[in-house]
Amino acid sequence: MSDRHFDELAARFAEKIYGGAKGAIRLAVLQADLAEVLARRPLRVLDIGAGLGHMSLWLAQQGHDVTLAEPAAPMLEGARERFAEAGQQATFIQAPWQDVEARVDGRFDLVICHAVLEWLAEPKAILPVLHRLTAADGWLSLAFYNRDALIYRNLLKGHFKKLRAQSFAGERQSLTPQQPLDPRELATQLAPLWQVEHSSGVRVFHDYMPPEFQARTEPAELLEMELVYRRHPTFAGLGRYLHWLCRPH
Repeated sequence: MSDRHFDELAARFAEKIYGGAKGAIRLAVLQADLAEVLARRPLRVLDIGAGLGHMSLWLAQQGHDVTLAEPAAPMLEGARERFAEAGQQATFIQAPWQDVEARVDGRFDLVICHAVLEWLAEPKAILPVLHRLTAADGWLSLAFYNRDALIYRNLLKGHFKKLRAQSFAGERQSLTPQQPLDPRELATQLAPLWQVEHSSGVRVFHDYMPPEFQARTEPAELLEMELVYRRHPTFAGLGRYLHWLCRPH
């Protein structure tokens, strides 16, 4: 298995991920979490696997100095266009995570790595790189596809054969990640380098709602309730993604 990039899927990615409630909830939770810890002073930010630049643009609009690193040229071009339309400046680097260290100078106050690990052949290999790129008093914003949520969703659908086979990878052209992550295994891998200070679930109930309930629920109310329950001790772990804010040791 090799790392998965999105050269041929950029447009579909944009429409599928950010074109509806799922993307809106994801951004709202990530932004709410980051707003709690970001300093008022301008920060040096590195977004690894920046995609179309949604999070980076939000940070740039608040005055932070943002560098976007993205391996897929169509995705990075989409980010450039998004920044240009908003009248914002940033540094854009087309590179896989393995090459980022050689393309930047120094460490960053905030390193973002959202929805990257689940597409990598060896997710734990990126963790020391993220650590070296983060300032001693900086933050790592790590969001990843939650294996527990995928198991629970398959249980609700009665997909017991798939669960017995431990078959969780998406199809080759699917936007379902190829390697959902076990939070406990990832926490063990992180422990030598990072302290997880805050943890939230992203979409802790939306994806489990019957479609007819989703259709008649106001988007603003969906966002409100997802934000309210994102750190609930029972529901947070059911988030389709988990967002961890980490401090380096």
